[in-house]
Amino acid sequence: MGARLSGAVIAVLLVVLGYRSVFSVPQGETVLLTRFGRIGATEYGPGLHLKAPVDQVHRFDRRVITHTYTGESFLTSDQQALTVEFFLRWRTGDVPLFYRSTGGDLDVAAQRLADLARDRLKNAVAHEPLAAVTRNARGGLDDAGFAQLRDAARTFGVDLVDLQLQRIDLTDEAANAIYQRMEQQLTAQAQQLNAAGTLQASQIRTAAERKRADILADATGQVQHIRAVADERAATIYAQAYGRNPELADFTQSLQAYRKVIGHEGDILVITPQGEFFKYLRSASGTAATAP
Repeated sequence: MGARLSGAVIAVLLVVLGYRSVFSVPQGETVLLTRFGRIGATEYGPGLHLKAPVDQVHRFDRRVITHTYTGESFLTSDQQALTVEFFLRWRTGDVPLFYRSTGGDLDVAAQRLADLARDRLKNAVAHEPLAAVTRNARGGLDDAGFAQLRDAARTFGVDLVDLQLQRIDLTDEAANAIYQRMEQQLTAQAQQLNAAGTLQASQIRTAAERKRADILADATGQVQHIRAVADERAATIYAQAYGRNPELADFTQSLQAYRKVIGHEGDILVITPQGEFFKYLRSASGTAATAP
């Protein structure tokens, strides 16, 4: 009976020792062993591994972890107060160093990393105007500053992957100041465009008036030339006609005189009908009518 009980106890002990001597590591994790508080020299990757029963297993996630930090107050170089939300992407780097620095606690590592990032970001934002901060995904933190932040994170076993601003909110006072500045800039641009348009319209109008004057002057010159040629030709024709028939010339001149003298309504002319002026009104030949 006693031998049987001893055998059962030994079997149970062997099972327990066997269970505590084997451990598995899934994908995305790494394992560190400690023995009586001392860290082992080997990291264990995915798979099935053996250990001493007294060794303790500490598991670490090697995947990229993302933490978001909200409500951080920064001040830009142009004295604009900002409420910034940013995120950090990181993973466990040097596992033994990470364990010694943070005790393997992810929250402790995240807080230490956030304090470093907050200080770096605040300093970078303080040296940049608001426009530059909003254009830069890292809020003015350049590559050299990010490299320094990454080196600082490595001192406690963290591999920093990325840092970016996720959201930027302005205070009401800062937002109103920006809106006023935008309104002033747009008003100035509108005035400048209006002035440029007015100047261009004046130039176009002046050029059109000048062209119109040139066209009218040219047309007037052509008309005068045509009229002069026509008058010269008419005078030549009249001269030839009058030379052949002096009576026709006398008759034509008399008709023109009648048109000028008695061709207007309301004109009064006092003259004797027997005068030379009305000779063609008394007779077609211009001679006095013979009494019967």
